[in-house]
Amino acid sequence: MSNHPIEGLMTTAMQSIKEMVDVNTIVGDAVQAPDGTVIIPISKVCFGFAAGGGDYGENSSNNSQEEQDTGKFPFAGGSGAGVSINPVAFMVCGQNQIKLLPVNVNSSVDKILDMVPDLVQKASDLINEKMSKSKGENSKHKKEDKKEDSEKSKE
Repeated sequence: MSNHPIEGLMTTAMQSIKEMVDVNTIVGDAVQAPDGTVIIPISKVCFGFAAGGGDYGENSSNNSQEEQDTGKFPFAGGSGAGVSINPVAFMVCGQNQIKLLPVNVNSSVDKILDMVPDLVQKASDLINEKMSKSKGENSKHKKEDKKEDSEKSKE
């Protein structure tokens, strides 16, 4: 059984897409700055693909008697693909730290996520400060209570 012509279209298109799809398309090649910092671009890649085709039917007036006798009819088809690559962020590695710098700096979600570690640290410091104050006040009240008790016992 022979392959249908649409299979050839699909195979050709898929091989072309396979050649384009590469991890280096999403995570780009690293670039080293003179100070030793390494910058790695990160992109969002979108692919679209379509293929279609059809055989001319028996009722077509253009078909020859030979084509009608053999059952083979002319095939018409086509395929297409599209690619969109958008930069998303840059990963900066250097000076004993790694930072992800987004291209779209207006994103409020990214700003909130960047603020979370600072907020956690401030909340932790505030809780520790209140705990140490309350312990200090409790010990101060205990000392005052002991002082009052000793004065009452002297009377």
